Amino acid sequence: MKRVLVGLLWLCSSGVQASAEPLRINALQRCGELLAVDAAQWCLRSQGLGAQTPTVWLGTTRLSRDQVQRDGDRVTVKLGDMQRPSAPLWLEEGGRTSNSVWLTRGRSHVIAAQPHEVAKNMDGLTTYVDLVSLLIEEKHDGLNEARRIAERYGARVVGAIAPLNVYQLRLPVRDLVQRDAMILRMGSELSVDAVVIEESAPEPGEEGAGRSSAAISQADEWAANRFLDALYFYQRRIPAARLPVQPVRIGVIERDVDFDAPAFTAYRGPCAARHVCVYGRDGQQADAHGSLVTGILAGEQEGFLAGLGEHSPGFEVIVERNSDAGITANIAASVNLVEDGARVLNWSWGLHRVGARNVKGDEVDSLVRSGLAMSGYEELLEEFFLWLRAKHPDVVVVNSAGNGASWSGTDEYRLPSSFVTEQLLVVGGHQRSEQAVAVDDPRHVRKRHSSNIDMRVDVSAAACIRPAGAADQHCGTSYATPLVTATVATMLAINPALTPEQVRTLLRRSALTLGKEQDFEAMDAEDLTAPILPSERGGQLHHPDLGRSARLDMQRALDLAVQSRDRVR
Repeated sequence: MKRVLVGLLWLCSSGVQASAEPLRINALQRCGELLAVDAAQWCLRSQGLGAQTPTVWLGTTRLSRDQVQRDGDRVTVKLGDMQRPSAPLWLEEGGRTSNSVWLTRGRSHVIAAQPHEVAKNMDGLTTYVDLVSLLIEEKHDGLNEARRIAERYGARVVGAIAPLNVYQLRLPVRDLVQRDAMILRMGSELSVDAVVIEESAPEPGEEGAGRSSAAISQADEWAANRFLDALYFYQRRIPAARLPVQPVRIGVIERDVDFDAPAFTAYRGPCAARHVCVYGRDGQQADAHGSLVTGILAGEQEGFLAGLGEHSPGFEVIVERNSDAGITANIAASVNLVEDGARVLNWSWGLHRVGARNVKGDEVDSLVRSGLAMSGYEELLEEFFLWLRAKHPDVVVVNSAGNGASWSGTDEYRLPSSFVTEQLLVVGGHQRSEQAVAVDDPRHVRKRHSSNIDMRVDVSAAACIRPAGAADQHCGTSYATPLVTATVATMLAINPALTPEQVRTLLRRSALTLGKEQDFEAMDAEDLTAPILPSERGGQLHHPDLGRSARLDMQRALDLAVQSRDRVR
């Protein structure tokens, strides 16, 4: 009898423990037939599920039982009407709610290679063996042409970025020799503009080496960009002026966010009544790249958008990666997010070409790819920005300059920051100097030693962070980028009519400075961004800022956004 009671008590306690496990969505991506138009199937992986099939919510709609199937920790969602708008999806079970993930109705989806479908190339880099993407000339019907080519070579069309006329094929090959021979033949097809190969396992976050000093003061680092001054300005100026502000949707190209971290616990479940909403897959590490980048934007304790307060217009921060299929997936996710209404994209990622040299002449070893891969990526990115300019000219992409201590503006060295387009803002990194000088003094900060440089870098921001309660600090242009993204999103909330070119102009006009005065000759190791010009200082030819690098001033940038709206009125 005693053993029976003990057994019952153990079962009860284990049941309580199981039910207490948090309910989370760890993965969500399109599955089944990716090219289907009228219906779609989504596969999600979750943790913390009980014995029953959970309730699945898509926006304000509760999905019916025949739309949801469960197999262990995997749940399949079938949707028929693909004309409905994209919406957040979350699970509900026994009073518990999961994190919300973004389910896009966009048509751009690619698949990642499995571990047995990759190999090492001659450069020692991991590359996909039988998955490639074809960029079809725009005058052709991309899908029909991709299917024709696939049939000719015994391949299958398995994914697409339809708005860019990009189609992913699975090739009938067993090794890289066969693959390279086949893509050479496919690339010679008259309708094929480029063949994109992937060189990536799931990518690590782009991050530089640690800070040289033992510890940082987060407030001191962000004070260099007037972080708190900007919050103070917004909280008082917007209500005082009774200025109407507009909600902004932001796309963050990252893998996941740790919704158990203090910065994100409030973002679980539906998010209708909040000023800031965060949608993303759940991760396991509070200091993972996606959590840190998103935390700077929207974290409860320190995120800029979360600090705007009750007069915030509302921001939706969508953390999305599409799949683990490298740069192709980044672009697929970006296309879907733009079509879903994202006004700003945060790209805290980038690549260096194998053999790229840094400012000291040494080879860069940070996130390198072969020339073959880089040429395909360059064509893919060019097509993306051409599409953006033609179809979505109001969208701003904010990109990290990189951490190779190299040049950011030459395609032989770096992508995507080398692209010259009004819709791409490139962000370098600085850190607090050891000099006790005022914030507006150029010596208040110094260029971060690993930050990429040159004329293509538009503005710099604080590159070092230490999350609340964390023992370790993290540094890199990846973390400078969301400071600029948050500023740009708030500027667009204040004045939605601002164009990408005007946003860049206001950021540069409002910027503080750093570094020595430049001589406008070829860039050297002391220069970080394009030098401040007389036109960016009211035509004053003897202004002390001229020739120096630009440092983000968040407060002044918001002030100029308000003034730009006042001029229109």
